[in-house]
Amino acid sequence: MGTQELLRALEPVFDVLAGLDLSRPDEARERLAAAFPPDGEVVRRLRALVQAGVAEGWLCDREAGGARFSRVAKPGEATRGFSVDAVELSGPGVWHRHPAGEVNLCFALDPEAAFDGFAEGWVVFGEGSDHVPTVSGGRMLLLYFLPGGRIDWKR
Repeated sequence: MGTQELLRALEPVFDVLAGLDLSRPDEARERLAAAFPPDGEVVRRLRALVQAGVAEGWLCDREAGGARFSRVAKPGEATRGFSVDAVELSGPGVWHRHPAGEVNLCFALDPEAAFDGFAEGWVVFGEGSDHVPTVSGGRMLLLYFLPGGRIDWKR
């Protein structure tokens, strides 16, 4: 198992991501949730791969400020122009802005865990939005997708 297997499992997600309008985050979230529900086959497979990747040490292999993280893929043709990163988070992360939006697939590791108030599943932030990503009620694993890999970190 490894990054290439995860990227192959993400191929149908990339196809949907490519057609989303992230200026309409609620509609984008609804479209993703309909195409890939949390209890559906694709998301169950992704959860298993992400959890195995963390356990095996090839995913979320770096740590800073209480978060474990790693780059899965740079934006490119295979990812339909999205970068893909993984993070294991409990509590607040680092403030950042999403010039082109951000899509998150969240996996709760604890039953009450929520990402910015959302239970596990899809969370979408629109173009130009910003936040301090925060997991409350436990820990979560997240895959996050950035159009063009664009993100502005707090300086």
